[in-house]
Amino acid sequence: MEHEGTDKPCETTVSQTVGPFFHIGLQWLFGERVAEPEAVGRHIAIEGRVLDGDGVPVPDALVEVWQANANGQYVHPDAPQDMSPGFRGYARVPTTALGSFRFTTVKPGRVPAPGGGMQAPHILVAVFMRGLLRQAVTRIYFSDEPSNEADLVLLRVPASRRSTLVARPRAGEADVFEWNIVLQGPHETVFFDF
Repeated sequence: MEHEGTDKPCETTVSQTVGPFFHIGLQWLFGERVAEPEAVGRHIAIEGRVLDGDGVPVPDALVEVWQANANGQYVHPDAPQDMSPGFRGYARVPTTALGSFRFTTVKPGRVPAPGGGMQAPHILVAVFMRGLLRQAVTRIYFSDEPSNEADLVLLRVPASRRSTLVARPRAGEADVFEWNIVLQGPHETVFFDF
Protein backbone atom coordinates (compact mmCIF):
# COMPACT_ATOMS: atom_id res chain seq x y z
CA MET A 1 0.00 0.00 0.00
CA GLU A 2 1.33 3.45 -0.82
CA HIS A 3 0.61 6.95 0.48
CA GLU A 4 -1.79 8.75 -1.82
CA GLY A 5 0.13 10.87 -4.31
CA THR A 6 3.54 9.38 -3.45
CA ASP A 7 5.42 6.21 -4.08
CA LYS A 8 6.32 5.78 -0.40
CA PRO A 9 4.98 2.59 1.17
CA CYS A 10 2.75 2.89 4.23
CA GLU A 11 4.37 1.52 7.34
CA THR A 12 2.63 0.45 10.49
CA THR A 13 3.76 2.44 13.48
CA VAL A 14 3.54 1.37 17.09
CA SER A 15 0.49 3.57 17.63
CA GLN A 16 -1.29 1.90 14.72
CA THR A 17 -0.94 -1.75 15.73
CA VAL A 18 -4.15 -1.75 17.72
CA GLY A 19 -6.37 1.30 17.86
CA PRO A 20 -9.27 2.47 19.99
CA PHE A 21 -11.81 1.34 17.39
CA PHE A 22 -14.33 -0.22 19.77
CA HIS A 23 -16.43 2.91 20.12
CA ILE A 24 -16.50 3.37 16.35
CA GLY A 25 -16.88 0.01 14.65
CA LEU A 26 -18.58 -2.11 17.29
CA GLN A 27 -21.17 0.27 18.70
CA TRP A 28 -24.04 -1.74 17.25
CA LEU A 29 -22.86 -4.73 19.34
CA PHE A 30 -22.91 -2.92 22.69
CA GLY A 31 -25.44 -3.85 25.32
CA GLU A 32 -25.20 -3.90 29.08
CA ARG A 33 -27.96 -6.46 29.73
CA VAL A 34 -27.04 -10.12 29.99
CA ALA A 35 -30.52 -10.78 31.34
CA GLU A 36 -33.79 -8.93 30.88
CA PRO A 37 -36.11 -8.30 33.86
CA GLU A 38 -38.21 -11.39 33.05
CA ALA A 39 -35.21 -13.77 33.30
CA VAL A 40 -35.33 -16.22 36.21
CA GLY A 41 -32.84 -15.70 39.03
CA ARG A 42 -31.35 -13.13 41.38
CA HIS A 43 -30.91 -9.94 39.39
CA ILE A 44 -27.61 -8.17 40.01
CA ALA A 45 -25.39 -5.47 38.53
CA ILE A 46 -21.61 -5.57 38.21
CA GLU A 47 -19.85 -2.21 38.25
CA GLY A 48 -16.16 -1.43 38.06
CA ARG A 49 -13.33 0.24 36.23
CA VAL A 50 -10.52 -0.84 33.93
CA LEU A 51 -7.26 0.57 35.30
CA ASP A 52 -3.68 0.50 34.05
CA GLY A 53 -0.70 -0.36 36.28
CA ASP A 54 -0.53 3.19 37.63
CA GLY A 55 -4.22 3.20 38.58
CA VAL A 56 -5.12 5.43 35.63
CA PRO A 57 -8.55 4.68 34.08
CA VAL A 58 -8.56 3.17 30.57
CA PRO A 59 -11.24 5.11 28.63
CA ASP A 60 -11.35 3.04 25.45
CA ALA A 61 -11.54 -0.59 26.55
CA LEU A 62 -14.30 -3.06 25.78
CA VAL A 63 -15.46 -5.53 28.45
CA GLU A 64 -17.21 -8.65 27.14
CA VAL A 65 -18.88 -11.10 29.52
CA TRP A 66 -20.27 -14.63 29.07
CA GLN A 67 -22.08 -16.68 31.66
CA ALA A 68 -24.53 -19.45 32.48
CA ASN A 69 -28.08 -18.68 33.58
CA ALA A 70 -29.35 -19.09 37.15
CA ASN A 71 -29.80 -22.84 36.51
CA GLY A 72 -26.21 -23.32 35.33
CA GLN A 73 -27.06 -23.58 31.61
CA TYR A 74 -25.25 -21.73 28.84
CA VAL A 75 -27.08 -20.31 25.84
CA HIS A 76 -26.26 -22.66 22.99
CA PRO A 77 -27.75 -23.33 19.53
CA ASP A 78 -28.66 -26.89 20.64
CA ALA A 79 -30.33 -25.74 23.87
CA PRO A 80 -34.14 -25.55 24.00
CA GLN A 81 -35.41 -22.19 22.76
CA ASP A 82 -37.40 -21.60 25.94
CA MET A 83 -34.46 -22.50 28.18
CA SER A 84 -34.44 -19.13 29.91
CA PRO A 85 -36.70 -16.39 28.54
CA GLY A 86 -34.99 -13.01 28.67
CA PHE A 87 -31.51 -14.45 29.17
CA ARG A 88 -28.92 -13.58 26.48
CA GLY A 89 -25.86 -15.07 28.15
CA TYR A 90 -23.43 -12.32 27.12
CA ALA A 91 -22.93 -8.57 26.99
CA ARG A 92 -20.38 -6.12 25.58
CA VAL A 93 -19.85 -2.80 27.30
CA PRO A 94 -17.33 -0.08 26.48
CA THR A 95 -15.62 1.80 29.27
CA THR A 96 -16.47 5.44 29.84
CA ALA A 97 -14.01 8.35 29.89
CA LEU A 98 -13.40 7.41 33.55
CA GLY A 99 -12.67 3.77 32.66
CA SER A 100 -15.91 2.57 34.24
CA PHE A 101 -18.23 -0.19 33.04
CA ARG A 102 -21.54 -1.65 34.20
CA PHE A 103 -23.67 -4.60 33.18
CA THR A 104 -26.83 -6.17 34.56
CA THR A 105 -27.50 -9.88 34.76
CA VAL A 106 -28.66 -12.70 37.01
CA LYS A 107 -26.26 -14.45 39.35
CA PRO A 108 -25.12 -17.53 37.42
CA GLY A 109 -25.69 -21.04 38.67
CA ARG A 110 -22.98 -23.65 39.12
CA VAL A 111 -21.76 -25.46 36.01
CA PRO A 112 -19.98 -28.83 35.64
CA ALA A 113 -16.20 -28.80 36.00
CA PRO A 114 -13.96 -30.65 33.54
CA GLY A 115 -13.26 -34.08 34.99
CA GLY A 116 -16.25 -34.02 37.34
CA GLY A 117 -17.56 -31.91 40.17
CA MET A 118 -19.05 -28.45 39.92
CA GLN A 119 -17.58 -25.00 39.45
CA ALA A 120 -18.57 -22.07 41.65
CA PRO A 121 -20.84 -19.48 40.01
CA HIS A 122 -18.68 -17.25 37.84
CA ILE A 123 -18.74 -14.94 34.84
CA LEU A 124 -16.16 -15.17 32.05
CA VAL A 125 -14.65 -11.82 31.07
CA ALA A 126 -12.62 -10.76 28.02
CA VAL A 127 -11.00 -7.32 27.92
CA PHE A 128 -10.14 -5.71 24.58
CA MET A 129 -8.18 -2.47 24.38
CA ARG A 130 -5.49 -0.55 22.56
CA GLY A 131 -2.08 -2.15 22.80
CA LEU A 132 -3.46 -5.66 23.38
CA LEU A 133 -2.99 -7.93 20.40
CA ARG A 134 -5.00 -10.64 22.19
CA GLN A 135 -7.81 -10.06 24.63
CA ALA A 136 -7.11 -10.53 28.33
CA VAL A 137 -9.34 -13.26 29.80
CA THR A 138 -10.37 -13.57 33.43
CA ARG A 139 -13.31 -14.54 35.65
CA ILE A 140 -15.57 -12.90 38.19
CA TYR A 141 -16.48 -14.90 41.30
CA PHE A 142 -18.81 -13.72 44.08
CA SER A 143 -17.74 -13.05 47.68
CA ASP A 144 -21.05 -14.38 49.04
CA GLU A 145 -20.59 -17.79 47.42
CA PRO A 146 -19.51 -20.69 49.71
CA SER A 147 -18.70 -22.96 46.73
CA ASN A 148 -15.67 -20.75 45.92
CA GLU A 149 -13.75 -22.88 48.43
CA ALA A 150 -14.04 -25.94 46.15
CA ASP A 151 -13.75 -24.32 42.69
CA LEU A 152 -10.82 -26.03 40.93
CA VAL A 153 -9.93 -22.98 38.82
CA LEU A 154 -9.98 -20.60 41.76
CA LEU A 155 -7.92 -23.04 43.85
CA ARG A 156 -5.16 -22.96 41.21
CA VAL A 157 -4.73 -19.22 41.80
CA PRO A 158 -2.33 -18.34 44.66
CA ALA A 159 -4.36 -17.45 47.75
CA SER A 160 -2.79 -13.99 47.87
CA ARG A 161 -4.15 -13.17 44.39
CA ARG A 162 -7.66 -14.70 44.52
CA SER A 163 -9.24 -11.46 45.71
CA THR A 164 -8.57 -9.94 42.25
CA LEU A 165 -11.22 -12.33 40.88
CA VAL A 166 -13.88 -11.73 43.54
CA ALA A 167 -16.69 -9.16 43.20
CA ARG A 168 -18.02 -7.77 46.45
CA PRO A 169 -21.45 -6.29 47.22
CA ARG A 170 -21.48 -2.51 47.46
CA ALA A 171 -22.15 -1.29 50.99
CA GLY A 172 -25.88 -1.06 51.50
CA GLU A 173 -26.67 -2.56 48.05
CA ALA A 174 -26.53 -6.37 48.18
CA ASP A 175 -27.41 -6.75 44.49
CA VAL A 176 -24.74 -4.37 43.14
CA PHE A 177 -21.30 -5.97 43.02
CA GLU A 178 -18.07 -4.02 42.59
CA TRP A 179 -15.10 -5.47 40.71
CA ASN A 180 -12.20 -3.71 38.99
CA ILE A 181 -9.89 -4.93 36.24
CA VAL A 182 -6.28 -3.92 36.89
CA LEU A 183 -4.11 -4.58 33.84
CA GLN A 184 -0.67 -4.73 35.50
CA GLY A 185 1.27 -3.92 38.64
CA PRO A 186 1.13 -5.28 42.20
CA HIS A 187 -2.70 -5.46 42.21
CA GLU A 188 -3.00 -6.93 38.70
CA THR A 189 -6.11 -8.98 38.06
CA VAL A 190 -5.37 -12.66 37.47
CA PHE A 191 -5.64 -13.41 33.75
CA PHE A 192 -5.84 -16.87 32.17
CA ASP A 193 -4.24 -18.29 29.03
CA PHE A 194 -6.60 -20.36 26.87
